[in-house]
Amino acid sequence: MKLAAVLLCVVFGCTACGGGGGDAGAAVEPTAPAPTTQETQCVAAGWQRLLVPAAGLQRLVLWKAPAGVWSRGAIVVFHGGGGQATNFCVANVALIAPQVRFTEAALAQGFAVFLLDSSDRVTDQQGRLCGKVWDDEVRSRDSLDLPFVEALLTRNIPSQRPAGSRSEVFLTGLSSGGYMAVRAATVLADRVTAFAPVSSGDPYGWTRDCSPRPGDRVNVFGVALDNETGRNISEPGACSAAAYANERPWPSTVAKPVWRAFHHAQDAIHDLSCVDKLTRQLRSRGYPGPAALRLEGAARLADWHYWLDDYNQPLLDFFAAQLR
Repeated sequence: MKLAAVLLCVVFGCTACGGGGGDAGAAVEPTAPAPTTQETQCVAAGWQRLLVPAAGLQRLVLWKAPAGVWSRGAIVVFHGGGGQATNFCVANVALIAPQVRFTEAALAQGFAVFLLDSSDRVTDQQGRLCGKVWDDEVRSRDSLDLPFVEALLTRNIPSQRPAGSRSEVFLTGLSSGGYMAVRAATVLADRVTAFAPVSSGDPYGWTRDCSPRPGDRVNVFGVALDNETGRNISEPGACSAAAYANERPWPSTVAKPVWRAFHHAQDAIHDLSCVDKLTRQLRSRGYPGPAALRLEGAARLADWHYWLDDYNQPLLDFFAAQLR
């Protein structure tokens, strides 16, 4: 593991430790916080700032579109746990530059791009705050983030879409953002054309324990555990199980969006077994799609967890191939 990459992960949070629960009854936040320096940089680069009220919060979206019609539809992007939407529109460090190159390429090829920002209100099942992560874990109460995504897909994207544009909507996300992309695509399946989780796994088969631990990042706490093995998803073989008795219920939907996973086989933060588990679960439920784009490397490293340039064009080609 490279020290520089680990230190940058503390800042930008591109880990798989996402999901967790949220407090759907949180107090209403009448306005979003003032724009950060990174948001100001994104706006200066042509991104627009949009606030979406959902589940008692004002949620931030940064979006940008090509001039004229959206010839290839819209891509909705979920950042990694501990990160922020701006990780895909401004690269002040080399680690996140591939994410910015992805959105630049998407815009150049005719996609509109919507960057969603997670809240910091998510709690685990014991009520402990988890930090800045997505609320993808399945609980007995409503998700904090699904209403946000649904509002964006139902109201905001259609209202911004120019006449004559393609109507397809694609979801992708890194790490915990990939878990959220899978959850949103399977719940809101009739509104999603295709989805592509990156360095990610099965949101119906994991649990967050947000007990503070030594070495936690400043804005993400605890660990993510596989429901069957009880092991941290960073451990080799963490998600390997003969059966899935503890899998949370999946939604029953007629629509089955096409999907493709993108990951590195030697990812030391999100184990290969957890990607394979997602593949088995989606295939068993009738979600179609090609084999994963799986990169290989000589050593198991945390560096392989981050968004890589090798994903960019294949991911965009996958989405473009799904245009109706």
